[in-house]
Amino acid sequence: MPKPHNHTNAFIWCAGILCAIIAVVVIISGIVLFVGYLTIKPKIPDISVATAQLDTIYFDQSSLLTLQVTVVIKAENDNTRARATFYNTRFSLSLGGGQKIAYLHAGTFNLAPNKSLELSYMPQSGAIPLSPEEADVVSLSMRRGVMNFDLTGTSRTRWQFGFVHSFKFVVRVNCRLQLPLDGSAVYPNCSSRAK
Repeated sequence: MPKPHNHTNAFIWCAGILCAIIAVVVIISGIVLFVGYLTIKPKIPDISVATAQLDTIYFDQSSLLTLQVTVVIKAENDNTRARATFYNTRFSLSLGGGQKIAYLHAGTFNLAPNKSLELSYMPQSGAIPLSPEEADVVSLSMRRGVMNFDLTGTSRTRWQFGFVHSFKFVVRVNCRLQLPLDGSAVYPNCSSRAK
């Protein structure tokens, strides 16, 4: 008596062919993305401090300090083909590592390839009461003609080329600003890019 011949179900054949097609599409897409990445060679966008200056300062005998500072933050996309998006850009300006004077924020913005954008901030403080130690530091700084400030902050970024989006990156700036009391501008070498 002949043995019955088992046939593979047509549904299993269709599922196998569909899985093979999906695997080929995924492999080809991966190769295209990898070659595109090597062609574009994208870089992480950069945030830096372009200029800063101390516009006005008033320090009285009751240890109250009032000042206005101008800080220009430069966002830069030096990718030649990819657009960049910056968002959650937040900085804080403090007096020589001590008291916070101002918070600097920017909304979401996009930069075309090889473009930059300067964000100007002119925070003016109210009357800041200083401790005796802080007042001594400010008095010494005024005698020297230079005030020290710390600017720290972060921005979230990502680049985009066509439909391809990068991962999200966090760029950080930690900058010591030594601003002359005469109001002249300084050009600090402060950037989120590793030196």
